[in-house]
Amino acid sequence: MPIKVLGLGNILLSDEGLGVHALWELRDRYEFSPEIELIDGGTGGLFLLSEFEGVDKLLIIDAISGGKEPGTIYSFSLEELPQTVAEKLSLHEVSLLDVLQLARLKGCLPEEVKLIGMEPASLEWGGELTEVAKKKLPELINLVLSQLRKWGVEVRKRVS
Repeated sequence: MPIKVLGLGNILLSDEGLGVHALWELRDRYEFSPEIELIDGGTGGLFLLSEFEGVDKLLIIDAISGGKEPGTIYSFSLEELPQTVAEKLSLHEVSLLDVLQLARLKGCLPEEVKLIGMEPASLEWGGELTEVAKKKLPELINLVLSQLRKWGVEVRKRVS
């Protein structure tokens, strides 16, 4: 039952890099059962399509512009994704929704796709998350870990 966690975003644009920062945090602080793979997708666009091959479950972490207060945490299945949010999801020039639709057409869309993200406070130049995003990051990480546990993934905190 292969499971992938895909962290997306441009780390040069403050909170736009949320998914990648969250993925790094997961790699540094936790160990997972072998069926899981953590992938830094950055702004990979269509190149990410190959990451969907042979995957049963896909969890995507990204900044989500849903029009709510900065720091608002979102969690959607692909089927639950509101159109207003879907239109604003982008991996650089190609939207995440375009990549997922192409995966569906190609027959490699995972059976379950979950998107967890946060409303950005800033998309300006800067290699760090804003204070709002840093403060809410542990809550987002806990939501990711909770979803992985629902999928049967064993999660252990790394011992320093």
